[in-house]
Parts: sequence; structure tokens; C-alpha cells
Amino acid sequence: MDDAIGTRLRHVLELLDGDVAKVYVDLGLPGYRPRFSPIVRALVAGGPLSVRELATAVGVTHSAASQTVAQLTKAGLVTQQPGERDARQRVVHLTGKARELLPVIEAEWKATSAAMAGLDAELSAPLGKVLAEIVEAVGRRPFRERIADQAGESLGLPPS
Repeated sequence: MDDAIGTRLRHVLELLDGDVAKVYVDLGLPGYRPRFSPIVRALVAGGPLSVRELATAVGVTHSAASQTVAQLTKAGLVTQQPGERDARQRVVHLTGKARELLPVIEAEWKATSAAMAGLDAELSAPLGKVLAEIVEAVGRRPFRERIADQAGESLGLPPS
């Protein structure tokens, strides 16, 4: 059961995100991606934010947030402007196009959240809870350390 866990995790993400992407196409939003909604929702809730603030709000790395913002910019859904205190900082703003899509985005988010709750009811434990527990456990003790403790010398890894 524990073999190829990374492959299974990627497959689950592909299944879930793939179907959410199909919903966007059905809604007439073929260029909209599942990874856009958390950023859009953070901007709705917090107003214009820097990429670093978005990363924190969404719970992803700065690099991941920056990549998503670049895709959102290309799609015409956000703009990036220099910060007031630091011109090197890029502050992300929703465009009028994004604001026009908000009712559809919010309705889809609500429906997806309800669908996830239904899926969770079929599982032995809610997926979101398990994923949060994994993030917390790996935060306490990185997976690399766990691997080194299990195979340390045989792999030539320094002890953790």
C-alpha cells in the first residue's frame, strides 16, 4: 500500500484538478485553471497583495505563487504594479475581467467545496485533514531526515 506514494498523490491531484478544469470549460472559462482560484480569492479577501503575501495567504512557496501570478497576468486576470514603499516589490491587483468572473468563480468554489465534503464522507478520514497532518508532521521533521534515519549508511546519507 505504501509503494509509489508520490505517484498516487500526483494521480489524485490530476484526477481532482482535471475534473475541476473540465467544469471551468463547461462554464465557458477554458483558460481558467484550478490553481488560480486560491490566489483570486485571497485578492478578493485581502485586496491588492504582494506575491510574498499571496504565498503566505494561500500556503504555497513564493516561487509557486509567482508562477501562478505570471499565468494570471498572461490570462488578463491580474496586473502587477510597483509597491508604494518599495518599487522592487510587485503588488498584484485583480483586473476588471477577473471581477466580472467572480460570481462564476465563487459559485464554482462553493460547489467544489460541497463536492469535496461529499467525497470526504466516503473516505476513512477527510483528505484535507490528512494532508494538513502530513504538512504539520513534515514541518516538525523533514522527510529527508526520515529517509536518512531509515537507510542512512546504506545510501551514504549523513545522519539527520
